Amino acid sequence: MSRLFWMGLGVTIGVLATRRVNRAARHLTPQGFADDVGDALRELAGAVGSFGADVRAGMAEREHELHRMVDERTGIETDGRPAGGDHRYEDGGRYADAPQDDGRARYGAGRANGTARARRAAN
Repeated sequence: MSRLFWMGLGVTIGVLATRRVNRAARHLTPQGFADDVGDALRELAGAVGSFGADVRAGMAEREHELHRMVDERTGIETDGRPAGGDHRYEDGGRYADAPQDDGRARYGAGRANGTARARRAAN
């Protein structure tokens, strides 16, 4: 019975060691390295996006506090709009009457348009 226990323990340790070595070897291959870098960049992008969201939330909160403070101290209701009577802003900070850019003007109407343009330039 003791030999069977030690045999099972040896097989288990061997399998675990082999899996760990294979995982480490995979990280050293170009594909494994690319996967690691890709994961790190995705994590960094998520952190930067989260930081930006936190900053925007803090700015909005501070702006609300400042508007409330102006309302209390001066009695002038600001209601969150820009000074000078310019009420064209939407909540997102853009002008309400500004054209919405979907990227077509810069990058062409689509892939077919860009491909046709490249063919015309080549001829």
